[in-house]
Amino acid sequence: MIILQTIIMNKKILITGGPGTGKTELIKGLENEGHNCEHEIVRKITEEAQKKGVDQFFLKDPIEFSKRLMALRLDQFKKTQNTKYTFFDRGVHEIIAYLNFLNIEFENKFFEQTKGIIYDYVFILPPWKEIYKNDNARYESYEESVKIHEEICNIYKILNVNLITLDKTTVKKRIASILKSIN
Repeated sequence: MIILQTIIMNKKILITGGPGTGKTELIKGLENEGHNCEHEIVRKITEEAQKKGVDQFFLKDPIEFSKRLMALRLDQFKKTQNTKYTFFDRGVHEIIAYLNFLNIEFENKFFEQTKGIIYDYVFILPPWKEIYKNDNARYESYEESVKIHEEICNIYKILNVNLITLDKTTVKKRIASILKSIN
């Protein structure tokens, strides 16, 4: 008797954009519809540091913060998934964009690590002033979030990655647009 095992080819789909563009709400919406999602981990790292008295870990030690974040995001990316799609709230490439935004020099190793990470689709959410809010982990002004968005676009341009821009609209409409693009 031969048993055939179905192999699911997991497509990795990145949701990116500057701070406060609706990524987390979009990921929550996708998850509520039953899709497999990997959540943003910056907030967790930041809040852990805040409990130790460090207000903004990334600003205090951007390189150490970025090293920790890179390791965690690489783990997320490499995790074996048995679903058709996995949606990621941010990816490894944004680490470089944020360091560039702050004009921080970094080892070429950071950039080299990102080259081997390829998402099947990359959706970017544009800056959206009407929904932008600061909180305990989001320290950037709206104007800075626009500059971060530009740095993210620059990194993907350098890597020759096609960015699919999502409209400023409801979570449901954004999900419908994503699903239409990937199916």
